[in-house]
Amino acid sequence: ASIEMIIWFLSLTPCLLGLNILVVLFKVYFFPVFDIGYNPSLIFCLPTLFLPQEQELTGLVVWVTGASSGIGEELAYQLSKLGVSLVLSARRVHELERVKRKCLGNGNLKEKDIFVLPFDLANRSSHEVATKAVLQEFGRIDVLVNNAGKIHSSLIVDTKMDFFKELIELNYLGTVSLTKCVLPHMIERKQGKIVIVNSLVSFVPIAISSGYCASKHALRGFIHSLQIELTKHPGIIVSNICPGPVHSNIRKNALTEEVTKTVDHNKIQDRQMATRRCVRLMLVAMANNLKEVWIGEQPYLLVSYLWQYMPTLAWWIIRKFWEKRIDLFKSGVVRIFLSKYQ
Repeated sequence: ASIEMIIWFLSLTPCLLGLNILVVLFKVYFFPVFDIGYNPSLIFCLPTLFLPQEQELTGLVVWVTGASSGIGEELAYQLSKLGVSLVLSARRVHELERVKRKCLGNGNLKEKDIFVLPFDLANRSSHEVATKAVLQEFGRIDVLVNNAGKIHSSLIVDTKMDFFKELIELNYLGTVSLTKCVLPHMIERKQGKIVIVNSLVSFVPIAISSGYCASKHALRGFIHSLQIELTKHPGIIVSNICPGPVHSNIRKNALTEEVTKTVDHNKIQDRQMATRRCVRLMLVAMANNLKEVWIGEQPYLLVSYLWQYMPTLAWWIIRKFWEKRIDLFKSGVVRIFLSKYQ
């Protein structure tokens, strides 16, 4: 009987592999920049063609961290056009004021509709005070967008332990802390949205950014546990937003240790999604209470599908992809740390 089972399984394996390939090709062709689901499947993907648009967010109080640049800044601009009440947070007050002025220039919001609240996400002792300040200003928090974060680029052997600690403190513990401060308020109101800007690297490994990847893996585990614990609170939605590479100023603001030659920023940003497009998809996901979203251009989204459905093949592709790039990193740039608090 055991031999028959083995023969049956071996005969079924090519069918399963063929089905996986068909699913991947179908999803990549029809959903090139937008996907949902921890274990994405066609039944969950097809409804995204008919989802309501981001106008569903109009009138909500939205708190955006990392709002001084990048995805957070673009989120502020697009949300201001929807007529939401905005809370803008980051470390740099002057940059937040600049973003506020541009939001007001859209004409849909008044001065009282935008609250600038500077604080450092890594300083967890300030989170409770910041949360109370928002509640005092608007009386409620409908949406918390955890967007602030930091990225680096260095080999594991050359990265100091203090740098790993710094990434975990900001990307993971800072997000967890702020979420915990806001969560009791949402539980009391029995409604709210917690949006966490994660990354495709939270489940697809890349080289030269081990600390960043580790912090995003930790964040993914936290999000999934939180989603389960909130089962009895259906009015509170936790969304795991996983963008791939997105155009931003993150590399222009790079902190470096030793650099032997300049980096071609235009070449690095090739095949990256426009920030405006990424944010638009994020808003659609938020408006429709999607629990997980993958956003990216090709080939990044294809690799994500392969990692989900055919991990052995994905491992081979990823290793081949990074083999030469690690050598180029070693020879072209001695040490680069790409860092930015959004």
